[in-house]
Amino acid sequence: MPAKKNKIDPATLQGEALLKEACRRIRVARNLWKEHRNGACRNEREKALELYERLSAEQKQKVPETLRTWLKYRSEKYFGKDRKGNGANSKG
Repeated sequence: MPAKKNKIDPATLQGEALLKEACRRIRVARNLWKEHRNGACRNEREKALELYERLSAEQKQKVPETLRTWLKYRSEKYFGKDRKGNGANSKG
């Protein structure tokens, strides 16, 4: 029998739990990106961004710099709002 997963409602998270979940989601998105699973990465990144935006300025400073950098700049390059496709498969 598989282990039970604790379902966490991101809307109810606050404080340290919110910070931990945001960092976890960024790490998951970054790992998916490294594995070239772009669709899954995009979904996870959007969830991570929602949590990250709920953090206070003080909490944002507690997020490791490598994660903040990837979320803000590196991932924006590949998954930003202005990004339409990957070139070869893009229809227009």
